[in-house]
Amino acid sequence: METRKRLSREQKWDKAVVDLINEMFIIAGHEVTYDDIKDRKDAWYQEWTMTMQQYEDWKLWGKKYLMKNLRLRATIAERDMAWIGLMWGLKCRDYDEYIKSNDTTGV
Repeated sequence: METRKRLSREQKWDKAVVDLINEMFIIAGHEVTYDDIKDRKDAWYQEWTMTMQQYEDWKLWGKKYLMKNLRLRATIAERDMAWIGLMWGLKCRDYDEYIKSNDTTGV
């Protein structure tokens, strides 16, 4: 019986980034994968868009993924998803409308 080598923390994070980017494209409805964009040096993340609802769905999926696979606490997983969204998240095409509809300042 062959034993599987355990992944290091860094390897787990590398795998997580790939999985998160792939799921982002799936949720956004694009037929693109991490392998399609991994060697690109341009602003590939601006080539495709998603809605704010898709972005929120992706952040929730990613939070659960990070909590399960990297054993992060909920607050840490949320923070890390915010950073991942900032670094690799797709542009949200309805951001302005989303902000206006959720404006609680009354202005």
